[in-house]
Amino acid sequence: MAAPLLRSVPQLRFRLHGIRNAARILFPFRRPWNSMADSIRTEDEVSSSTNKKTIAAALREPPKYPGWDDPDYRKWKDKEKEIMHDIESITCLTKEILHSDKYLDGERLTAEDEEAVVEKLLMHHPNSEDKIGCGLDSIMVDRHPQFRQSRCLFVVRTDGGWIDFSYQKCLRAYIRNKYPPHADRFIREHFKRGS
Repeated sequence: MAAPLLRSVPQLRFRLHGIRNAARILFPFRRPWNSMADSIRTEDEVSSSTNKKTIAAALREPPKYPGWDDPDYRKWKDKEKEIMHDIESITCLTKEILHSDKYLDGERLTAEDEEAVVEKLLMHHPNSEDKIGCGLDSIMVDRHPQFRQSRCLFVVRTDGGWIDFSYQKCLRAYIRNKYPPHADRFIREHFKRGS
């Protein structure tokens, strides 16, 4: 298909011929357009390239994976998977509440969502008694008073007051209580710093 095009356009044919000649000058022993030339190699070339590869591989440091130095790495990965599975449903629900259009700012949660948030989050907050205070009326989602770009959950008390609480603090406390030997590592690897 390209041959008729090259015959009809002599300048293009001349340019391609010039590129091939330049390649021959620059790379006299290697002709990539000739597969037979590449497939014929002497025994010395083969053994030389094999030795170079072996030496290069020996000089290179092995890749460093965090699990290689830790004898209990597999146990940790299994426990990490178990913790992730345990908190997955409440984490997804909370992120859906905060980051989707399911609730508007200042809107109270439905009874079903409120029950899940209270049981699986608020009860594990390190200061849950202080947050609930005189009594829990409902849970709502709204903008944080200081950081207006972020939304958070609020406890609405029976006296009409309301106070924010961090769902990540609740999750961290839950993990520390249920998985004490693995909690610090899990929190360090899976939670934002400073939150």
